[in-house]
Amino acid sequence: MKYDVAIIGGGPAGYTAAERAAASGLSTVLFEKNALGGVCLNEGCVPTKTLLYSAKVYDTIKHAQKYAVKAENPTFDFPKIIARKNKVVKKLTAGIRMKMTEHGVVVVNGEAEIKGRAADGTITIACGEETYEAANLLLCTGSETVIPPIPGLAETEYWTSREALQTKELPASLVIIGGGVIGMEFASFFNSMGTEVHVVEMLDKILGPMDKELSDMLQAEYAKRGIKFYLSHKVTAVHNGEVTVEKDGESFVINGEKVLLSVGRHPVTKGFGLETLGVEPFRNGIKVNQYMQTSLPNVYACGDITAFSLLAHTAVSEAEVAVKHIQGKAGGGMSYKAIPGVVYTNPEIAGVGKTEEELQAEGIPYTVKKLPMAFSGRFVAENEQGNGVCKLILAEDETVIGAHLLGNPASELIVIAGLAIEKGMKAEELKSIVFPHPTVGEIIKEALY
Repeated sequence: MKYDVAIIGGGPAGYTAAERAAASGLSTVLFEKNALGGVCLNEGCVPTKTLLYSAKVYDTIKHAQKYAVKAENPTFDFPKIIARKNKVVKKLTAGIRMKMTEHGVVVVNGEAEIKGRAADGTITIACGEETYEAANLLLCTGSETVIPPIPGLAETEYWTSREALQTKELPASLVIIGGGVIGMEFASFFNSMGTEVHVVEMLDKILGPMDKELSDMLQAEYAKRGIKFYLSHKVTAVHNGEVTVEKDGESFVINGEKVLLSVGRHPVTKGFGLETLGVEPFRNGIKVNQYMQTSLPNVYACGDITAFSLLAHTAVSEAEVAVKHIQGKAGGGMSYKAIPGVVYTNPEIAGVGKTEEELQAEGIPYTVKKLPMAFSGRFVAENEQGNGVCKLILAEDETVIGAHLLGNPASELIVIAGLAIEKGMKAEELKSIVFPHPTVGEIIKEALY
């Protein structure tokens, strides 16, 4: 049978594309070699947030006395925390499979291999002993953990995010190599659970491209909680739990019961016959245009494989753009102007649009409007002795071009600023919006005065 759309990869990009395509009447086949939901649902976004919420509840109970509530000697059941995480993942995976069934998507569990593209554009794909044909192909193969060539690593039993999420026992100490989003979220979780945590980062700041001022504030908060940071340090060797680091020519060893590797991810481009298509590469992934088309017009790429924005919500938007283009409803294509980034630590940190560092590097003039979270009555009521920052960045004409928040619930509030940036709103327009009172979200409006 020949399908209108074939999709390789069942992560956020893949299952979104499959649902949207099938719902619009396009015959659709989806290939997934592991579990539906991809890395995000099975060993990334969702399971880590489930663990982090358990940690947040535990942290809240430990500090209940701040709110005049007595809760003596709180404790937790670590195996049950992991079991709850597995239950959440199982429930959501089942939900995706149900959606695929409802819309008539043919789901094929197995390793798909592209066999070629005919003169009329038809793509041939093999999976197991079956062969499939499709008029359009979406590549949504995602990404995998980067394993750097650190001496001794190959002979060492280390964790990636996968193993960290599967552990049934809480380590007494943990050395995290990489202070990016993944590293900091695991640092937050294990710190809350009582593990001694060390974070080693090659850069001079945690959280890579996120706003430096707020990243530094978050680091200071976690340093108070006992996490030890080693910035501008290079890992030169790993031997079991011994991590050798170097800075300014001096080296020393950090000891940990477990070592977690989180230095980034790279697109999956091998193992499914991509080389038979000869599409144009970009960085370590595939080049696409604004409609997610590769150099072959009926071959699309969405999600991490584009090597541009390795975020699940970006992947979902890209998949929607691709399917609309296949339907002939192109619109304006994919916009990356307001892609929010969130770190689900406690407190959360989120950003969207331009950072000060980016604008300074580009020589673009800007102004900053900034206000402590404590100016929000709701924030003060719910965060005893806590604080944070709302920072808005305006262009010369007062258009909102960046927003960065530290403090709960930054992950929910950042979408307000994202809407303003995407729609090109000026400060006066955003100020004219009526925000409910009392809410933490009011801080976005108040920061503009």
